[in-house]
Formats: sequence, C-alpha cells, structure tokens
Amino acid sequence: MKLEEFDFDLPEDLIAQTPLKDRSSSRLLALDKTDGQIEDNTFNDVLKYFNACDVLVLNDTKVLPARLYGIKEDTGAKIEMLLLTPVEDGYEVLIRPAKKVKVGTRVVFGNGELTAECTAIFDEGIRHMKLHHEGILENVLDALGEMPLPPYIKETLEDKDRYQTVYAKETGSAAAPTAGLHFTNELLEEIRNAGVKIVTITLHVGLGTFRPVSVETIENHKMHSEYYMMSANTADILNTAKENGGKIISVGTTSTRTLETIMDKYDTFKASSGFTDIFIYPGFEYKAVDVLITNFHLPKSSLVMLVSAFCSRDMILNAYQHAVKHHYRFFSFGDAMIIHGGAVNGNSL
Repeated sequence: MKLEEFDFDLPEDLIAQTPLKDRSSSRLLALDKTDGQIEDNTFNDVLKYFNACDVLVLNDTKVLPARLYGIKEDTGAKIEMLLLTPVEDGYEVLIRPAKKVKVGTRVVFGNGELTAECTAIFDEGIRHMKLHHEGILENVLDALGEMPLPPYIKETLEDKDRYQTVYAKETGSAAAPTAGLHFTNELLEEIRNAGVKIVTITLHVGLGTFRPVSVETIENHKMHSEYYMMSANTADILNTAKENGGKIISVGTTSTRTLETIMDKYDTFKASSGFTDIFIYPGFEYKAVDVLITNFHLPKSSLVMLVSAFCSRDMILNAYQHAVKHHYRFFSFGDAMIIHGGAVNGNSL
C-alpha cells in the first residue's frame, strides 16, 4: 500500500491547541465498522457503547517532562534533548541538532543539575546518553524539563497535568496516550457502577508511536520499539471476559498495540513485559480488541493506518471527512472517536 492512500486535507484551524477545561465535554464521533454509519455525541455519552460484561483497557503510563534545553559543555552551542527510553547505563534520546553531538559530547542543563554524555550514535537523531545528576531523576526533570508536546501545538500549556491522564501511574513516557485524556474520575466511576470492569496495562510512548512514516510503500516502514507490561490480574480479567462473550474496549492506539502484541505472541492474554515494534496497518487481523476509542490522527501516520486496519481505510477517511465538515477538533488535545461493531447496549457492538 502507498503512503498517499492515508492522506487527507485538514484545515489548520481544526488542530486543537489547548485542552478543554472539562475533559469529558469533548465531542465523540461513533463509527459503526459493520456498515460505516456515524453518530455525533459528546464523550460523556461513551457509556452507551458499553455492556456490563465488557472490559475497558487503559494505558497507565505517566509522561515525564522529558524535553530539555541545554548547551554543549565545550562550545556553548544550544542543544534540545528529548528522553525516549531507558537503556543500559543511560537513556535513548532524540537530539537536535544531532550533528553537533558526537560520542563523548557532554551537554549541560540548568546550572549543571543535569549533564548528559553521548555514548552511542544512531540514525534519525537518536543518541544514547549517560545522565549525571544528584537525587531522583524525576525530580530533576520536574525542575528542568518541559512536557514534550507535539510540534503542531504552538501554545504554552498552563497546567502540566492536562497532558496526563487522570489514571497516569507508571512514569516513563515521552508523550501522553491522548485518547485517555477525555476520561475523568467521575466518568470512570460511572463506568464501573454500570458493571464494566476497568483494567490497566502499560506502554511507555516513545518514537514508535509518533515517528513519521517516510517510506512510499508502507510495508517497508519499521516501527521503533516501546516498552510494555501486562499484569497477571489484568490478563485474567481479559481472558474471562473473552470466554464470557464480553468485549475488550481499548483506549488508544498504545493500549491496542500492547493487547495485540501479547495476543499475537501467546494467543491469549498473559502476564508479560518486553518491547514491541508491532506495526498495524490494513490487512492486519485483530485478535484482541473489539472496540477502539481513539483521537483523530495525523495524515499519513502509522496511527491512521492502525485505525484503518480496525475497520477500513475508506470508512476512516469518510469519518474524518465528516469530522472536518462538522468542525471536530483534531490531534492530541482534540475530540475522540469510538469504533464499534454494531447495536448499542446489550447487543453485539
């Protein structure tokens, strides 16, 4: 398949720059993947697409304030560094400008509270850096770092917590699992009270999720690996739901990639952890996820390919065209969509 097949026109004014004050007041486009029918809702209506035997799966990763600005120790040149993934004796990072950072280069942040030394060089601006600091790294980053908002967001985020889900717990992400930003604690409690089980998995968002697809033939695209984890309790609840005819409702592409990785590897849900570079695009056979809640994604991105694989490219592009026509807000701070499989409340879905 060609990259151009996943392109669409998007007016710039529909790219959300700030989060809504009330998380769950965002809009929700419901797409029936059996026939392509579309309904317009608000996110608070999402419960009508759930049944009591279903399981809602949340990614509990927590975003680090992982974007740092420093200077080269020897020349004073300005360096931007984004922490991606912990590696042995340091971090995998994205560096700009990468050509200024060679093996042995030291970068100083703040007044020296943090320094980073390059230990290995990779393509596309990736470096391995050994970090030197006193105390807990998370505290150092809270003092020196910024939330790693996507480049299409130009406005300053006043409240750092608005780029975290209300259930964020496991620190280590370079970006938020943005489909989860729509949930409030009150809405989650309402979902539990309706008999829907809620479980968490972890996938630390890194370069694999937001790296652009740059090849003409998408089958040649290589995903960057990201760390995931599923507990035994989560696996048991998911397996029980599948056995009893319940639906697995995945919140976001990161939860989806984790669930499908584990199901593909073990043919069941199983307590496990590791790294996944799964690339989901049309032709992929979903085995784990029955319903998908997600945001609206960038043209030509691996994420729009993932949602296209869940129903069809034509359905997704038609839904996106509907969203543009009806002025939905796009991307990280934008509105949401739920892709389901049929009748609402008590039936197939």
